[in-house]
Amino acid sequence: MSTDLSPAPADPHDTRVADLLARMTLEEKLAQLVGLWEGRDHDPGGDDDSAVAPMQDSMQTGHVDFTGFARHGLGQLTRVFGTEPVEPADGLAHLARRQRWLASQTRLGIPALVHEECLTGLAAWRATTFPAPPSWGAAFDPDLVQRAAAAIGDSMARLGVHQGLAPVLDVVRDVRWGRVEECIGEDPYLVGTIGTAYVRGLQSAGVVATLKHFVGYSNSRAGRNLAPVHAGPRELAEVLLPPFEMALLDGGAGSVMNSYAEIDGLPAAADARLLTGLLRDEWGFAGTVVADYFSVAFLHTLHGVADGLGSAAEQALVAGIDVELPTGTGYLAPLAGRVRSGDLPEEIVDRAVRRVLEQKDRLGLLDPAFTDALPAGNVDLDPPEHRALAARLAEESVILLGNDGVLPLAAGTRRIAVLGPNADDPAALMGCYSFANHVLPHHPGVTLGLDVATVLDGLRSEFRGSEFGGSEFGGAAVPGARIVHARGCDVDSPDTSGFAAAVAAATDSDVAVVVLGDRAGLFGRGTSGEGCDTDTLELPGVQQAFLDAVADTRTPVVLVLLTGRPYVLDRALDRCAAVVQAFFPGQEGAGAVAGVLSGRVNPSGRLPVSLPRSSGAQPYSYLHPRLGSASAVTAVDTAPVRPFGFGLSYTRFTHSDLRVPTDGVPTGGAFTVSCRVRNDGNRAGADVVQLYGTDVVASVTRPVAVLLGYARVSLEPGETAEVGFDVPTRRLALHDRRMCHVVEPGTVELFVGTSCADPVLRSSVELTGPVHEVGSADRRLVDVTVHPV
Repeated sequence: MSTDLSPAPADPHDTRVADLLARMTLEEKLAQLVGLWEGRDHDPGGDDDSAVAPMQDSMQTGHVDFTGFARHGLGQLTRVFGTEPVEPADGLAHLARRQRWLASQTRLGIPALVHEECLTGLAAWRATTFPAPPSWGAAFDPDLVQRAAAAIGDSMARLGVHQGLAPVLDVVRDVRWGRVEECIGEDPYLVGTIGTAYVRGLQSAGVVATLKHFVGYSNSRAGRNLAPVHAGPRELAEVLLPPFEMALLDGGAGSVMNSYAEIDGLPAAADARLLTGLLRDEWGFAGTVVADYFSVAFLHTLHGVADGLGSAAEQALVAGIDVELPTGTGYLAPLAGRVRSGDLPEEIVDRAVRRVLEQKDRLGLLDPAFTDALPAGNVDLDPPEHRALAARLAEESVILLGNDGVLPLAAGTRRIAVLGPNADDPAALMGCYSFANHVLPHHPGVTLGLDVATVLDGLRSEFRGSEFGGSEFGGAAVPGARIVHARGCDVDSPDTSGFAAAVAAATDSDVAVVVLGDRAGLFGRGTSGEGCDTDTLELPGVQQAFLDAVADTRTPVVLVLLTGRPYVLDRALDRCAAVVQAFFPGQEGAGAVAGVLSGRVNPSGRLPVSLPRSSGAQPYSYLHPRLGSASAVTAVDTAPVRPFGFGLSYTRFTHSDLRVPTDGVPTGGAFTVSCRVRNDGNRAGADVVQLYGTDVVASVTRPVAVLLGYARVSLEPGETAEVGFDVPTRRLALHDRRMCHVVEPGTVELFVGTSCADPVLRSSVELTGPVHEVGSADRRLVDVTVHPV
């Protein structure tokens, strides 16, 4: 099936859609523009959580009578499988009843489109939980992300789900923001290429991908959720928008979700310049725009740009939001009133309905036999092949931040102390949008529904002794190693009563593996996740004090971090023998971490976000101009502790033979850069070859380095490969003083490096000719080739 689920302007299904639209009453039209969230009291935060009161106030609370609500039809069903624990067979039976009722009991018989969250895998009970998006970025492996997304889409399609609310294409700008764990990284090209791969994978299964959050959400003031955004037009155009453009024009994404943000005083949900002018008129997008949950009502309750729900609904629809989610409150009676009063032309309603029906038609929902083919029976949502993909992605994403030689652990290691609050907690491996952390906390007593090893379990299997039996992870292990465990402290409580037992365990051991980090949650119930922002980037709770107490024993400490964001680690890097970073690596993450510690897995992850020096250095991006560099005229050092793209390995890679064009390159053309990479170590490994560039002189200030392209290259010991980058000059485009998107002539400095701050090979290329105005035909993606030498 084609991955492009965004209809072409001359779609062959237009006749059927036009005929259907012509027969619809106003109520039937509006019914297609809303979702319905069944299955609970619609209280996403809990009775005691005033932080989400605007969400509660804008929802239709209590029991919803489906037949009454959907009597004129229904646009979408919200999270049939992702609202509460439900066996797949039971969810399928319930969904089939709903779809058959809509087909037989409404006048037009149009089934509902079904959507679910799928950011770390399908967010449903018993479904495989994949690594969180920063791990996608850390792997620098679009092909693997595409395969993982295809597996996620396959599970969704087998459940009769049509739309997935992912990927998140927000570019990280301030790591204090709690939703960093939902983002791929801080570089727009990395975000765009990985996000595009996810779109292609999901849509290859026939499931519509939804890009979010359009646009600017991650650039909020002070890294605070649902806060104002003040981004200039150049920052929007060059940093925040490109991932969306790539995923739409190169990935064919079928849907877009608006951001909650207001940019310079104008909420995105009411911004026609973004949702219609840019998205549709300039980029040619023909799919659907769906509201982020409650954001239509937020125009009234949070932003104060509407005097009621009717005005809010009118503004959102006119701006370009086609479907109100999760449950229609503004797009039904309030919007009908605006149409009947003459305030809103019905043609604006028709515009949105047409897009919804076209999408349903392309998905097969308008076929007369649709309900005859509804899936039924049991579906295995956690098959071995999905777990294998999750394991591989986890292994490729683990980042070795520091190592004095203690890793991989030596065969003579006899006693290992495994300490810390995240050592024996399966939920610590998973992000906020996993079912385990998003839904199960509302259902105490319900099991996880998955077989998930903790880091402690993984280490016991990896470093097995006779007392622990065989290894479930395979590979060589340290024979006879004894594992002792002490929790030591909680993730975020002030309790230090467990320090003594953990310190004693460390003192009597050859090495102490200290597993610290985050607890994912919602609206302040965790240390990472939606609404879990921070004003400090120190490790939560007393974890730093605990780490210091263990380090004081002088037993070598291997720090393992399971987090959703990077933390300030300068002291940890000084005091620990090794530091390993994993960004919520998913249900197979324990095996990946244990494998890195044993040496079975050679770490190959690279930082998708800079490792901050302090919270006071935020917001920070490696994409800063010269004026943003460290300077003698300020006492504040903003340079990160570890830069974007950094990561160590157990083998040595050397780079050589950088080749660039010696003649001038036309400003409207492309150029090839190549180099060789050799594995000079004694074991197989993967390098991430990173190509950076920057203008020497430009009409506006430019970042000191910009990632132009990258390649993940796996090499056996002694093996060499030649890596080629076919770079369109558009990768060097800028928005000039007139805000025109252009490529300017002049010298461009290039380097291949081990990170954005560590050049290994340097050269330059000369762009010649007149200023080139970038057009829609200009290529966005760098073509990469890897050939053995």
